[in-house]
Amino acid sequence: MSQGKYYLTTPIYYVNAAPHIGHAYTTIAAETIARFKRMQGYDVVLTTGTDEHGTKVERAARAQGKSPEEFVDLIAADFRATWQKLDLQMDRFQRTTNQNHAKIVNSLFEACRKNGYIYKGQYTGLYAVVSEAFVNDAKPGDIDPETGKPYEEITEENYFFKLSAFTDRLLEFYEKNPDFMLPEIRRNEILAFVKQGLADLSITRTSIKWGIPVASDPSHVFYVWFDALTTYVSAVDGENRWPADLHLIGKEILRFHTVFWPAFLMAAGWELPKRVFAHGWLLFENDKMSKSRGNIVRPTPIADTMGVDALRYFLLREIVFGQDGSFSFDALVGRYNSDLANGLGNLASRTLSMLQQYRASAIPDGLADGELTAEVSALYQDVLAHYEAFDFSKALERIWTLITKIDKLIVQVAPWKLAKDQSAEAQQSLDRVLYTALESLRIVAGLVSPILPHSAQRIWQQLGYTDNVATHAIEEFQWNAAKLPQKIGEIAGVFPRLDPLPTIEKMQDLEEAEKRRQVALLGKAPEPAVPIAPIAPTITIDDFSKVDLRVGEVKSAEKVKGADKLLHLKVDIGEGEARTIVAGIALAYQPEQLIGRKVVIVANLEPRKLRGLTSQGMIVAASLEGGVPVLAAFLESVPVGARLK
Repeated sequence: MSQGKYYLTTPIYYVNAAPHIGHAYTTIAAETIARFKRMQGYDVVLTTGTDEHGTKVERAARAQGKSPEEFVDLIAADFRATWQKLDLQMDRFQRTTNQNHAKIVNSLFEACRKNGYIYKGQYTGLYAVVSEAFVNDAKPGDIDPETGKPYEEITEENYFFKLSAFTDRLLEFYEKNPDFMLPEIRRNEILAFVKQGLADLSITRTSIKWGIPVASDPSHVFYVWFDALTTYVSAVDGENRWPADLHLIGKEILRFHTVFWPAFLMAAGWELPKRVFAHGWLLFENDKMSKSRGNIVRPTPIADTMGVDALRYFLLREIVFGQDGSFSFDALVGRYNSDLANGLGNLASRTLSMLQQYRASAIPDGLADGELTAEVSALYQDVLAHYEAFDFSKALERIWTLITKIDKLIVQVAPWKLAKDQSAEAQQSLDRVLYTALESLRIVAGLVSPILPHSAQRIWQQLGYTDNVATHAIEEFQWNAAKLPQKIGEIAGVFPRLDPLPTIEKMQDLEEAEKRRQVALLGKAPEPAVPIAPIAPTITIDDFSKVDLRVGEVKSAEKVKGADKLLHLKVDIGEGEARTIVAGIALAYQPEQLIGRKVVIVANLEPRKLRGLTSQGMIVAASLEGGVPVLAAFLESVPVGARLK
């Protein structure tokens, strides 16, 4: 029975570099939800796309010797090709350079202006190129932690959006719609942010040309977020799909989707999306994957080596959706062998092989098991609830309890022994255990198919079905809710066990090849050798004596929220004085590595604010320009507070 329409979206991915596994994580999760909703009977449309305007794209294109148009065409095509290689079924792929998109952006702008929420003004401020935003709390000379360079000062005429007028309206909306933004921790972050009061927002630029012109004032182009967010509407223009049922995003863009976007829509009098869910970051070796840092993993080498479903399973089983999670090749292969090869794959192989051997592939009639029927009924309800909550890890964990139970049942009953006993009782017991395993396998294939579509279909065909498991209603995957075929199909292994070392080496080799392909695609020249900075002009001994260098001991260390390169340290410099220092060393050192470490600090620097924190000194480190910092250290024991001379 049709449940009506369901419209969901991935983020509109920014095209300053090629796609990586972080993009795949979000897209796989969204496509899993789409598959599940279709099995529930919904008419689903899933939108993805590329965000192709703005300063970063313009600069990235120039760095590659290409026009912005040439650059974005290459990257957008690479995103499409990646999704096709991963067999992700995307219904709409919308680019912000599409003509119909520009029309919808201007429609939103004019609706907001007509209702009195847009005005023209001038703004001078420090600008962060990576995040494409003015930094309100920065001072001239402050360093952008994302680039390691000073913020750029920009003065220009802008159109402003009256975001300040929406503080109370947004808070009222959040209160009336508690499920609008999830998970709860993200909702609390946004509530705290909005309660502080909102400042008006610049939504156009005159200093750049690569963007959508304001139709009524072509000297202005739209700021990337006013442009990009509108893609969710333009992708389904004329289809009667808006509002979206779900925006699936990464937590770093939560504010744009839960503050700016609903305010724009309120101002225009347009409908708001029903829900925004922000998942966590995918970490590699305990650090956030980042195109600017170059520590990314690409999804296609994994799919080429282990299969698409292995990647899907790992990302959605290993990581609790909504929280940060770690990726490593070791964990990927380990999870595959333990859960897929030894778990589901082994159950399918042994069950189908026993049926072939003991019953000539003919499936026995259903034999009811009251206890198991009740257990599977509870499992089915739990799995559906977990899917609805986007808790894929728990859904899979629950399904695997059935796999484990059937494995234990097979060991306990020992069909290979029953097959040798020709008594009616033994043969009936054999039929019962075989049917129980086959029916369980049917249920598992249906329930895992949104996450493991290819493997579930292979199991489905081996069970003797000739259609697609994904076309069946989710309600059919309960105990005896549908009939098994009379005979199973051809048996083949679904998840062969992998030898970890050669598998990882193959993925790493393919990763390097993919990296080279992307460099060739973008035409990127080899990075020049990093020069050593020249010696500074000479100073007198009096100049040097003004710098107070002290030995300190790190007492605590933690990452600065929202700043990938910064650590917040408390350093004891003697006589009970603890200094708070913000240091740009997070890419080189984990917080726990620093506790108890002796460091050298400049103790008499004037305090300054960084990311809202007061830094009362500077830690001394060595590095080449743009290189990884290495902290100054001591070979001998030195007391805390000692001065360096």
